[in-house]
Amino acid sequence: MYLLRLALASLANRRFTAWLTVFAIALSVCLLLAVERVRTEARASFANTISGTDLIVGARSGSVNLLLYSVFRIGNATNNIRWDSFETISQDKRVKWAIPISLGDSHRGYRVLGTSAAYFQHYRYGRGRPLQLAEGKPFTDMFELVLGAEVAEALHYKLGDKLVLAHGVSTVSLVQHDDKPFTVVGILARTGTPVDRTLHISLAGMEALHVDWQNGVPARGAGKVNADQARAMDLQPRAITAFMLGLNSKIATFALQRQINEYRGEPLLAILPGVALQELWSLMGTAERALFVVSLFVVLTGLIGMLTAILTSLNERRREMAILRSVGARPWHIGSLLVLEAFALALAGAVLGVGLLYLGIGLSQGYVQATYGLYLPLAVPSPYEWALLGAILAAALLMGVVPAWRAYRQSLADGLSIRL
Repeated sequence: MYLLRLALASLANRRFTAWLTVFAIALSVCLLLAVERVRTEARASFANTISGTDLIVGARSGSVNLLLYSVFRIGNATNNIRWDSFETISQDKRVKWAIPISLGDSHRGYRVLGTSAAYFQHYRYGRGRPLQLAEGKPFTDMFELVLGAEVAEALHYKLGDKLVLAHGVSTVSLVQHDDKPFTVVGILARTGTPVDRTLHISLAGMEALHVDWQNGVPARGAGKVNADQARAMDLQPRAITAFMLGLNSKIATFALQRQINEYRGEPLLAILPGVALQELWSLMGTAERALFVVSLFVVLTGLIGMLTAILTSLNERRREMAILRSVGARPWHIGSLLVLEAFALALAGAVLGVGLLYLGIGLSQGYVQATYGLYLPLAVPSPYEWALLGAILAAALLMGVVPAWRAYRQSLADGLSIRL
């Protein structure tokens, strides 16, 4: 204990340099733990981009491709699904609810999603959180529209605004559905998922946009159908892009998935969202590991700064070491003193770093969750984070051996005869 008190007293005598070293280590520890916490929670949040959905069904292609266009609104389907196939599968006694999805149009670079009222009732994200409206109500009319939070904020739309959708998914489209404008009746609360970047309309509204199209081009003259005429028509969709299923029992998931994959009416593919999300996340594993390695090097830089500060102070402290030797301190006492100083600096830096981490989480938790959909809990460090902190302290002890060995080899005479 006397060596520890002596080490703390020595650090207090050099408090300015010591605090700078502690702060540098604290910042590096905070960064390392923050990257690890964000990495862990981002993976969990990514896996919960869609929650509570047992199966996603689309045209037969690949599981990642189906996930990308149905959940993340990236890319396009290889084919559509007939409406009668959707009705047949959704009426299966094992199915609790079904959400049809129809994609194809856009608005200033944001995707348009045609769906039903079941979307607002049953779609879940995060840890089973339902969609909530920040303003307005869900669509009830053929030409009503509900905006995602990011769309409304980026394009400065509000309730009652009228907007025109474009054909296709390009940012700039030469074909506009300007004869059938939509009215904004609702704006969803921010979720941090692709829902924020989506415009939601009814399936009938999606059909109305293309009711007068033939062979991929709009009709001209007498063949053109305006909004009032479209309202009087039966616009039951003939095909949709994909659909989501919630089942009465999880036990039936694999049996129904196999039945859909072997469906004789048309080639279909049913995927488990969680499995497909993990497959997609694995493709980004290299970037995830690279970010973690960078944060490790930042910690190493902080520890090297500590080592540099201790080594730099050795020449100034050679007389101090000589006096300690003269009053009976053995060489291993001197070495232990420097190792304890390094450990004390690293321990103080680790404690301060953890404090900075929790302070940052506490201040930014609400903003990060609202903006990015990333929930950062104020939880105690995980076993892996404790292991990282232990590794940092062990590395500090090893680095403390370097100046300790140098001090150990310095002789008493050399310490008493310092050349100025």
